[in-house]
Amino acid sequence: MKLYFYGADRAVTGSCHCVSINGKHILIDCGLQQGRDELDNTMLPFAANEIDYVLVTHAHIDHSGRLPLLVKQGFQGEIITTRLTARLLEIMLLDSANIQESDAEYLNRKGERAGREKIEPLYTTADAEAAIQYIRPCDYHDTLELCEGVEVTFTDAGHLLGSASITMVLTEGDVMKTVVFSGDIGNETQPILCAPELLKHADYVLMESTYGNRNHEGEWNYEGRLAQIIDETLKAGGNVIIPSFAVGRAQELLYFIRRIKDQGLVKSVPDFPVYIDSPLAKAATSIFCGDVRGYVDEESLALSTDDRHMFSFTNLHMVESGEESKQLNADPTPKVIISASGMCDAGRIRHHLKHNLWRYNCTVIFVGYQVPGTLGRRIIDGAESVKLFGEEVAVRAKIVNFKGLSAHADHDHLVGWVQSFDPKPERVFVVHGDEDIAPAFAEELRGLGFTADAPMFTACFDLARGVELENGYMPERRKTEARRRADVIYTKLVGAAEELLYFIKGSKGMPNKDMASLTSQIHALLEKWK
Repeated sequence: MKLYFYGADRAVTGSCHCVSINGKHILIDCGLQQGRDELDNTMLPFAANEIDYVLVTHAHIDHSGRLPLLVKQGFQGEIITTRLTARLLEIMLLDSANIQESDAEYLNRKGERAGREKIEPLYTTADAEAAIQYIRPCDYHDTLELCEGVEVTFTDAGHLLGSASITMVLTEGDVMKTVVFSGDIGNETQPILCAPELLKHADYVLMESTYGNRNHEGEWNYEGRLAQIIDETLKAGGNVIIPSFAVGRAQELLYFIRRIKDQGLVKSVPDFPVYIDSPLAKAATSIFCGDVRGYVDEESLALSTDDRHMFSFTNLHMVESGEESKQLNADPTPKVIISASGMCDAGRIRHHLKHNLWRYNCTVIFVGYQVPGTLGRRIIDGAESVKLFGEEVAVRAKIVNFKGLSAHADHDHLVGWVQSFDPKPERVFVVHGDEDIAPAFAEELRGLGFTADAPMFTACFDLARGVELENGYMPERRKTEARRRADVIYTKLVGAAEELLYFIKGSKGMPNKDMASLTSQIHALLEKWK
């Protein structure tokens, strides 16, 4: 009866853990590493054909994005998740595969000119379609007899449509242990979804800590602030660009914009055009508008039975083709564009940033966590320019970061969630948090009377005996954003010095007085910074 830590351990993305019991191996999530968390997505730290089951907490790609790779490498078991997560996975895995194929094609076009060998996509559309065939849906509170000695129950985590915490009751010999995997714990007051269910009993808890060091700013009612930004930007003749996750966050934005239009909060252009530029977001919205009984709060359920449904308003446009997407930037009409990806590292949003970031009258609104190392994080951290499609683009648009608009529980709600267990678990494993946040949150929990730690990658724990078998290690990650920015600034400094030297070498013949003055200024500058 062992627990292995294979991803999102002192990291935010790439969630993947494994329970080994009675000769069976059960993965909990198999997510894609993103941003600076990315090590090598092609390398699974286990043999895919030895995995018997995968339990998926929710459909976000950092929890599900390597399922097609798992199948590609030999997995032939069952993928079990909630009914609506199963529906979302059908569209999200295919979309992810399309991105993998497109990225490989783009890199190969560039590489061919440079004489580099071709690269293969991480997985293909065929791999994603194969993975979908292994999915077995269930509903909240169904108790599944997974295999010998394993009972599994999914409960609402309140993070995304269909998201779940997973309770596993494990029996091996005469030892029985209950293990809870939190998944991503939802923000208690977000719209559409129900609040996370509080669980009462567990011997072991493995919980996320994305916001383990901070609370969300402000309240969830962003209608007034969002309406003000839209009003001011459209009045100035600019566009409002919103990078957004296509599943979950895009639907929340539509929910808010419907309410803004219902209340007439935008005065300059009351019936302003809104474009959802993401086929994935369109497909996901249709799932949100389907049979969501048992998965959304009462207000949203009532709206979903209304003829208008909860995302319906005038002048809303769903963009399908790439050509239609390009035309949005050719059209001078001020508009709101919601486009994926949420962290700006892929997808159509990069084209919209290229055409709007440099415009003073435009606004870019970030509505989700930006992982260090991503383009979105560089922008909100104050980059003066960014490179898009090989071109340097100045950042002149107004940048707004709605920090409180999050689908994750913040610090206080995380503490409240784990304190609901009575009695306290034997041990709490803190995961899914940055390498400085997860250990600090574990230390705080120890101060509250819990036995808690933040395991490292490839650590192994014996659940029956309550002892750590392997410590794991911290793999070298990509440069931190601070380090990257420091490198950029250093490069600019060296460039300025080279420019000065070039000027000096061309100054022969300058009046002696001017040369002496320049020399003294250089000496004074050096003395100041030595």
